[in-house]
Amino acid sequence: MFIRSGELVIILGVRRYIKINFLRSLRFRIAVMIILAGIIPSVIMRAVILKNYEKQAVEMHTAEIQNQCAILCNQLSKANYLTGVTSESIQLELIQLSNIYNGRVMVIDKNYHIAEDTYNLDKGKTIVSEDVIRCFQGESTSNYDAENRFIEVTAPVLDSGSEKIRGVMLVSVCTDSIAENMESLLGKADLVIAMSGIIIITLAFLAGIFMVRPFHRITRSIGAVTEGYEDDYLKEYSYTETKLLSEAFNKMLGRMKVLDDSRNEFVSNVSHELKTPLASMKVLSDSLLAQQEVPAELYQEFMADLSEEIERESKIIDDLLALVKLDKTAKTMNIKTEDINMLVERILKRLRPIAELRNIEVIFESFRPVIAEVDEVKLTLAITNLVENAIKYNKEDGWVHVSMNADHKVFYVEVADSGAGIPKNEQAHIFERFYRVDKSHSREIGGTGLGLSIARNVVVMHRGSIQVYSQVGEGTTFTMRIPLKYVV
Repeated sequence: MFIRSGELVIILGVRRYIKINFLRSLRFRIAVMIILAGIIPSVIMRAVILKNYEKQAVEMHTAEIQNQCAILCNQLSKANYLTGVTSESIQLELIQLSNIYNGRVMVIDKNYHIAEDTYNLDKGKTIVSEDVIRCFQGESTSNYDAENRFIEVTAPVLDSGSEKIRGVMLVSVCTDSIAENMESLLGKADLVIAMSGIIIITLAFLAGIFMVRPFHRITRSIGAVTEGYEDDYLKEYSYTETKLLSEAFNKMLGRMKVLDDSRNEFVSNVSHELKTPLASMKVLSDSLLAQQEVPAELYQEFMADLSEEIERESKIIDDLLALVKLDKTAKTMNIKTEDINMLVERILKRLRPIAELRNIEVIFESFRPVIAEVDEVKLTLAITNLVENAIKYNKEDGWVHVSMNADHKVFYVEVADSGAGIPKNEQAHIFERFYRVDKSHSREIGGTGLGLSIARNVVVMHRGSIQVYSQVGEGTTFTMRIPLKYVV
């Protein structure tokens, strides 16, 4: 079979990718945690139990040997065995002790000479060891050598008359029986752990599969969003975590739908707003072209209407550009320390001539000088839009009252008018793009529905807030609240 090297590399790469993904998956990690949580305690318990068994077995064996040594030492003392007296019965008991415990028994006199050796290897030789010396000093000893598998016990042989130590009995006992029992228990423990391990591994991977299923369903639902929004929201409440995740996802999906609807509405509104003046201009120009020898008065009237429509188109485009510019420069605020009183006075000076055309009085009231850190261009745009709206949507011979105040943290700019007011049910929507309360008079007033949206964006960029209070027939009041110190 022939495989091109490029195809082989791709296959190997795919396999490696699948392997890495599996190792990083939640299912694998859950399985590993369950396996470790099940097997590690079993291994630790195995080691602890076997160690305790070995310790208890050695202690019991040592105690038995020490008891036998005490009995024999007492017999040696009564028989004055180390004073040159020999006893076949005692020698037989020493040999019997050696045979019973599969060990070696030596009797050592006060000159450290081996007086008796059941192995008959070192009889008559001198022995010097730490345990023997300690025993001559009155301290019985016992040692367990796990590596060489033996227990060594020393016991003093006392003088029957003076209770002085006349010799030492040294017993070395083989512990092969304990080691064999340990190996048998170890094999059984390993078998139990192996069987438990198989069961734990099986249950771990099954648990991993079942526990991750809700997350797979969530993943599929989220993946469906890339193909287009679904009508049904995510409802995965198997666990508290998946419930919280589902609720968060549903909120996000709802927000995305709102944003998508808002975007579609925005595009539709932009198209409509831009198309309306163009349609009017086309109708006016077609009317002029269709008539022969148009009177100068009618021609001037049509041209005036065309000029108004062009100005309206220009206003819409300017507001759109301002809105886009605000969105793009939201993170690039040109913050400087400004005199807010002077800034507001410059705005009102520029807008008063427009108000005077309708005999609207513009009043400015400042309660204290205000110096704040603001973006002068953006804040001017926001206040201008609020005052312009107060003039546009006002009545003839009305008034616009602009007041300013501050405390130790924020300053307030309030724009009130004597206009028609805004109905309660529409106040929540007035900051939306292209939203206009009185659509029937929007053409003659010339509004685009973008001014309040721009003003709100500017205030939010300054970490402030804007509120509206209005009653139908009593006018409207907008209050901007902006921190004196700009916080990044």
